[in-house]
Amino acid sequence: MLSDEIKKEIQGSYSQFLESRKLKPRLGQKQMIAEIAKVLGGILQDDKSHRLGEKHVSVIEAGTGTGKTIGYLLAVLPIAKAQGKKVVLSTATVALQEQLLNKDLPEVAEHASLSVTFGLAKGRGRYFCISKAEQHLDAHGATGQQALYEDEASLRLDTETLEFYKSLLNEFASGRWDGDRDNLTQDIDDQDWQPLTSDHHQCTNRRCSNFGACSFFKARKDLDQVECVIANHDIVLSDLALGGGAILPDPAETIYIFDEGHHLADKASNHFSFNLRLKSTERWLNSTAKQLTKMLEQTGTPQLLSDYVKQLQKPGEDLQVVVNNWAELLRPVLMDDSFKRPKERYRYPGGVVPDEVKQFGLQVEHLAARMATKLEMILDLLKESLDGEGGIDKQPAELWFPRVGMMVARMQGITGLGRSMGHPDAENGTPTARWISLVETAQGYDFECRTAPVSAAEMLRMNLWQHCYAAVVTSATLTALGRFDRLLDDLGLPAETPCFTLASPFDHYNAAELYIPPMKVEANDVELHTQAVVDYLNSELNIASGTLVLFSSWRQMRSVLASLDEKLNNRVLSQGDFSKNEILKRHKKRIDEGEGSIIFGLASFTEGVDLPGDYLTEVIITKIPFSVPDDPVDATMAEWIEQHGGNPFMEWSVPMASVRLTQAAGRLLRTEQDRGRIVLLDRRVVTRRYGRQLLDSLPPFRRNIS
Repeated sequence: MLSDEIKKEIQGSYSQFLESRKLKPRLGQKQMIAEIAKVLGGILQDDKSHRLGEKHVSVIEAGTGTGKTIGYLLAVLPIAKAQGKKVVLSTATVALQEQLLNKDLPEVAEHASLSVTFGLAKGRGRYFCISKAEQHLDAHGATGQQALYEDEASLRLDTETLEFYKSLLNEFASGRWDGDRDNLTQDIDDQDWQPLTSDHHQCTNRRCSNFGACSFFKARKDLDQVECVIANHDIVLSDLALGGGAILPDPAETIYIFDEGHHLADKASNHFSFNLRLKSTERWLNSTAKQLTKMLEQTGTPQLLSDYVKQLQKPGEDLQVVVNNWAELLRPVLMDDSFKRPKERYRYPGGVVPDEVKQFGLQVEHLAARMATKLEMILDLLKESLDGEGGIDKQPAELWFPRVGMMVARMQGITGLGRSMGHPDAENGTPTARWISLVETAQGYDFECRTAPVSAAEMLRMNLWQHCYAAVVTSATLTALGRFDRLLDDLGLPAETPCFTLASPFDHYNAAELYIPPMKVEANDVELHTQAVVDYLNSELNIASGTLVLFSSWRQMRSVLASLDEKLNNRVLSQGDFSKNEILKRHKKRIDEGEGSIIFGLASFTEGVDLPGDYLTEVIITKIPFSVPDDPVDATMAEWIEQHGGNPFMEWSVPMASVRLTQAAGRLLRTEQDRGRIVLLDRRVVTRRYGRQLLDSLPPFRRNIS
């Protein structure tokens, strides 16, 4: 139980915070502090302060305006300090990370007199790597050097991309950009960004000649010393995959706070997904063999390194044969003999693959694992050489370390895909979705094999909940159709986990109207519905206001944008044209200048968008956000539910749509003073039997259904 001293500290900090900020106490916020303190205070410990028992996770849905961030900080920080535990505050969006770093934690420290040290942890993949950028530009002849082989010509950068890379390097070198991807004003595709960043396989850390200027290590400096680490779900999952404590504090000594906790299950599922393009992998293996030969030439062919490379030759050749044969096996599945009617995708029903595919998976797993092990030995030798002990000169060792590191990472991914394809799922568990896709590349068609668990519940239970000291899972939207069942199942938490719903203090009825206009078509008729959306926006959209229009697909968003009246089109800031932060910045500037502004966005704009007051007075939701009908993961889950006697649409699709619809509607009211309207251009909430459930799961807005 919590001591009286800790209780007084929490109560005193809350009172001081309110007084200092001249705020009134909020019922939901007080309840949140009390419920978290109750769960954390009830954890039993042994004589070494290790947790005993399983009642250590608290799940809290805190409606918008509850003040949940301040609530969980004031509850968790004093308890963590008193018990000698670290705090890992994990979010799903960069926007919330930055809010916690620059606003919420400093405010708590100042106004509640809570002494707490904190720092931000982002993965290496968010930061610009100078060495990778320089090597990549060198490899493409940007400095007069020629490092690519003729058969890799397809990997060359076009002139525009090459100039863009150069500009980023110049921006970083001049100090105008800090190397953080999230601080770029322009949007950059993952495919363009990936060559400019690093991972733990490729990074030489302090051995790198650019270490002193490295944006990643500057950001992570002294992170081990802080009491509260601001992280994200991906970093937490990466740390757990490495055994815990490799990147972040030891889970057994950590209280996790998962804000935006409704994303955790999907993030975990994606984290344990694999994909493999067979023909490109065959080409890559051939190129890798040439690169290793080139490495031997540039390092003087030391005996040990030469032995390692020689030992890679046979499994490498065998793996090329296996992936080629696998591709030939898949060819008739996706393409007919005439090659005129290719299928984009084929999903294995129930996630069960044929025996011949299973055998290919097992062979790939075996051969790739052998190669990964040998490549890791080469990587260790290069690392030793960077320290002057491996028998290879430092310059070639520094050049080849990230390249071999990339080979290791890719080979481990190939191993994972082979393992996932080659081994059946556990009998009593949820299945893994397995499918193949036809991908058009510069070299022709490729065959991509993909796997993804439909549920990461068991992985989270084994790797997170069993090991962490305590955890709080919170969000404004955790329930589906008013229940926590779906969330607990997805997260692998027991049914008896303490769950609480804290109502928003907003007066939804008087503050906002939910309007469902008359429409002649239903949203499942894609073409006609798109035209109906265009007609509505052209006739009803107010260009003088702040409006957010949310779409469920890129295709519909682009189609609508192309058909808008010119006066509206000129006011639209569309996702994909700029980064999310830049769109919000330009939107606010337009509103401040009295011009009016319209944002067109997809799912990522249903959260992490905080536009109070005049910045947002109307949210238009074009369609109920159901999952894509042919999504392989959802389709496999639907089959599994049906096989177990359930109704996949009502048990899976509708609850998930309910969560997403609530999130979208939640963009409108951000403060108690906000006013506005939510428009839903989907009559299925009126015409279908599940519509009433979706409407009733929304906050109690004033309804206007035509």
